[in-house]
Amino acid sequence: MTANDLTYGLAFLAGLASFLSPCVLSLVPAYLGYLGGRAAGGETAGGNRWVTFSHGAAFVLGFSVVFILFGISISALGSLLYDIRLWLARLGGLVVVIFGLHMIGVFRIPFLEYDIRVHQAPDRKLGYLSSFLMGIIFSAGWSPCVGPALTLITTIALTGGSIPYGILLLAAYSAGLALPFLAAALGVGWVTTILRRYGKVMRYVEVTMGIILIGVGILLMLGQMALLAPNSLGVDFGI
Repeated sequence: MTANDLTYGLAFLAGLASFLSPCVLSLVPAYLGYLGGRAAGGETAGGNRWVTFSHGAAFVLGFSVVFILFGISISALGSLLYDIRLWLARLGGLVVVIFGLHMIGVFRIPFLEYDIRVHQAPDRKLGYLSSFLMGIIFSAGWSPCVGPALTLITTIALTGGSIPYGILLLAAYSAGLALPFLAAALGVGWVTTILRRYGKVMRYVEVTMGIILIGVGILLMLGQMALLAPNSLGVDFGI
């Protein structure tokens, strides 16, 4: 396994963990209701199932575009600040550790639990564009919720010194976040039941992700990210 594989895998897992954060999970019923409303005549009909899934895909594409564009911006900034990447990694590592402690529950950061999404949905007459715009709107509302995991990935992208690397990292993160939403679009009826039945398990997942954030954050602060840095790009975090 290469160093790039590790970082892309970490980004994908960070996306999955972001879906399981309490304030993102709280948006799932609204998402399911929106998708159910797109399919006239019942959610389980074959044709309507495809309509539901395709609108879910448009929704996922909306927030993925936002995160990937953010990855391009942060990577471009990292390229300009490449000479101080070690200090950026240390500062980012400190923030990641703080966010990890928040996820574990050592203390709570109220801002990371806010829901700031726009509550006015786009006009459904816009069709798939409406679902795409809904994904963009929701991504803005998730910003505080996904902050801890997203901060980790963007810190790695920022210090990677390469725009293509940043794009791939944020694409992997978006894929991890998108997978549960696409699964929900395929099985609208059972997703809510699973989330309700295994709600306590989600807390364990959040704590586990918090521990991972703390560990990786410490590596960033100590300049020991060689295993996670893209060696092919010549990045060296060693002190």
